[in-house]
Amino acid sequence: MSPLRWTTKSTRKLAAELTRQGHRVSADTVAGLLREEGFSLQANTKTIEGAQHPDRDAQFRYLNEQARDHRDAGDPVISVDSKKKELIGDYKNAGHEWLPAGQPVRVKTHDFPGQAEKAIPYGIYDMVANTGWVSIGTDHDTAAFAVASIRRWWQAVGRHDYPRARRLLITADGGGSNGYRTRGWKTQLADLAVETGLEITVCHLPPGTSKWNKIEHRLFSHITMNWRGRPLTSHEVMLQTIAATTSRTGLTVQAELDSGQYPTGIRVSDDEIAALPITRHRFHGDWNYTLHPQHSMDTATINSTPEEALADRPTRLSRHSLQDPELTGMTRRQLSELIDVLTPAMEAQREQVLRTRRGHERLVAPGTGAKAKLTSADRVLVTVLHLRKLATMDLLGQLFNTTAMTISRAAKEVRPLLEAHDVHPPASTARFRTREDIARFLDADQTKIKPTC
Repeated sequence: MSPLRWTTKSTRKLAAELTRQGHRVSADTVAGLLREEGFSLQANTKTIEGAQHPDRDAQFRYLNEQARDHRDAGDPVISVDSKKKELIGDYKNAGHEWLPAGQPVRVKTHDFPGQAEKAIPYGIYDMVANTGWVSIGTDHDTAAFAVASIRRWWQAVGRHDYPRARRLLITADGGGSNGYRTRGWKTQLADLAVETGLEITVCHLPPGTSKWNKIEHRLFSHITMNWRGRPLTSHEVMLQTIAATTSRTGLTVQAELDSGQYPTGIRVSDDEIAALPITRHRFHGDWNYTLHPQHSMDTATINSTPEEALADRPTRLSRHSLQDPELTGMTRRQLSELIDVLTPAMEAQREQVLRTRRGHERLVAPGTGAKAKLTSADRVLVTVLHLRKLATMDLLGQLFNTTAMTISRAAKEVRPLLEAHDVHPPASTARFRTREDIARFLDADQTKIKPTC
C-alpha cells in the first residue's frame, strides 16, 4: 500500500516522499507543479442535502397543503424545534458587537460544560401571526419538555389568538425530542389533545432537511443575531435577550423559564402506543399523523351500533379486507388472477420441499396429513403485503394468525415466483404499526372520507 494513501498530502510530505525515491525537490517546487497541473487547495463544500429521500419533494408539497388548509380554516400552524444548548455564565458567545475600541468583554478561557449551568431553548413559531415563543429548560431535552413547551404556548398565547380553533398543525424535524420515531412525543401529544380538545396533526420534515424548518430562519436566526458576542451570564439575561428579538417583518417573541424536571430513559410500551387515539395519514403515515381528543373518540364508540363496534375491532380484519387495492397496489381481480397462476407452482414447490424432508416419494394421497399453516392464496397475499413494506413481519403474523417466522418463510418462497412472472409490487408510502392502524385506514377508504389532517 502506498505510504501516502492514508496520510495528509501536504507539499512538504510529497517533496519528502519524492526525495526518498531519488527525486530531490523542494516543497515550493511541488506546489508549482501542482498548480501547473490544475490543482489548488480546496475545502469541503456543503452541497449534499440530507439523505435525498425519494419522497422528499412530495412530503414538502403535502406539508404545504396541510398548512394552507389549516390556515384558511383559521386554525393555528406552528413550527417547533430545539435550539442549540447554551452555557450560562461568563463564556464566549460567537459573533461581534460594537464596543469602545480595545474594551472587549472578557470571558473565561475554557468552557467546562459539566460544571456550568445549561439552558435548553425550545421554540414555537406561529407561521400565520409571525410570533415566537421560547421555553428555556434547565433539565433535559426530552419529548415531555417539548410538549410542555407547546402546552405553555397554547395556554399563554394560542388559545387567546385562536379562540375558535378545533385543530392544530405542528411541523417538526424528523429526529430529536420531537422525532417521528419518538414514542414519548406521540404519547405526550395525545395527553395534550385531551387537555385542549384539539385535533393535533403533525407533519415531519423529510430526513436531512431540518434547516428548511420555518422556525430556523424565521425565529432562531434572529435570536442568534440578537445575542451575538454577548455572554449569557444568567437565565434572566437570556430571557430578556430573546424577548427583545424583533425583525423587519414584525416578529415578536415571548420567553419563559421552565425549571421543571424532565427525566430521561422513560419507556413507552407497545400496548401504550396501540392504545393511542392516532390516525396515520395515507401518505407516509410515519411522517404524517393526527392525534384526536380522547373524548371525541369515546363518543364515537358510544354512539356506534353493536354491528359497527364489531366491524371496528382489529380482530375482525378479514382476508377480503386485506385484499383491498389500497393495500395490495392491484385490483382484486388482478390479485385473484395472480393467485390462480401461482398456485400450481406453489403446490409443486411444497411437494418438492416435503419430498426432500421425507427422503422418498409420498406414501399417502395428497390432502391428507398436516395442513399448511397458510393457504396458497394467503401466501401470495402476505408476500405482496410484505413487499409493499406496509407492516412488520410480526404484525403480518398477527393478521394471518401465525408467526413472523412463517411469514418470512412464505415470502422467501413466493418472491422468486413473483419475479419469474415479472410481478414487482411497488413499496407503499403508508406504514402501519398496529392492526388498529389498518382498520382505521380501511374504514376511511370505504367511507370515502378524506382525513381531516
